[in-house]
Amino acid sequence: MSFMTSKRRLAIGAVLGAITLGTATLGITGALAQAPAFFRIGTGGTAGTYYPVGGLIANTISATGGGVQGLVATAVSSNGSVANISAVNGGSLESGFSQSDVAYWAYTGTGLFEGKGKIENLRAIATLYPETIHLVATKNSGIKSVADLKGKRVSLDEPGSGTLVDARIVLGAYGLTEKDVKAEYLKPGPAGDRLRDGALDAYFFVGGYPTGAISELATSSGITLVPIAGPQAEKLLSEYQFFAKDTVPAGTYRDVPETPTISVNAQWVTSAKQSDELVYNIVKALWSDNSRAVLDTGHAKGKLITLNNATNGVAIPFHPGAEKFYREKGVLQ
Repeated sequence: MSFMTSKRRLAIGAVLGAITLGTATLGITGALAQAPAFFRIGTGGTAGTYYPVGGLIANTISATGGGVQGLVATAVSSNGSVANISAVNGGSLESGFSQSDVAYWAYTGTGLFEGKGKIENLRAIATLYPETIHLVATKNSGIKSVADLKGKRVSLDEPGSGTLVDARIVLGAYGLTEKDVKAEYLKPGPAGDRLRDGALDAYFFVGGYPTGAISELATSSGITLVPIAGPQAEKLLSEYQFFAKDTVPAGTYRDVPETPTISVNAQWVTSAKQSDELVYNIVKALWSDNSRAVLDTGHAKGKLITLNNATNGVAIPFHPGAEKFYREKGVLQ
């Protein structure tokens, strides 16, 4: 082999290597530039409030809605608070909605999470709105108080939901346990169907009012909301810091008068493993003027989702990205 031939082959090899390397580099760069970031939000059943509110937020923080560049956020239906926290902890969801009580129990390894270990990576993005405890009963059930649930057919919500936990606490405040009622464990949608069909006397639902499924029930079949009030409720408020007094205004549901009850907060949580920059940009998009317009018109609870309330009632640490934004805005000291 001549020196020139060898030299030519080396030159050709170098060029081909450069082309290959350049192509690979361009391919990687292009992939990085084009690859969207996916951010799932675990919500709840489609008949509740979490799902539609989650959809609104997902739209406003996504790039297509004028939110975070390159972000594709989606609302995912789920079994609610406990399931969302477990999925966030396991990495199958980037974020999720949770009741404030459930988030606290998960982070501290208490309450519902007693003996299951602490989920110490759980972080808060924002408090969204109050979640009202609805105790929905048929008009002819004769249920005027929580104590009247004894011996009745009552759905406490499905296993793994925060509502089930709260239902047990409320029953306990009135001297009842699951054994004192004919307990069923249904999602709000099926529970409402059974109530309409006369197969159920009452069911618990925790969520913002008005809720579409309950509004439909009130219109089609007629319902009553059972008050959670009096000394029993006062005891709950003193024992559990995550509960607050609440009232469902008259006319929220057809022919239902003003009803005193209690509530928790709906909160948006994520993992400490999510990047600070991403969460900062998501929070910035959440509280933008564009998002404000969507929230105000998209759902009845949207007007309650405000920057001023974003840090209220949070009993777990904020994600550093969220904390940075709130400190910049002066809503977190």
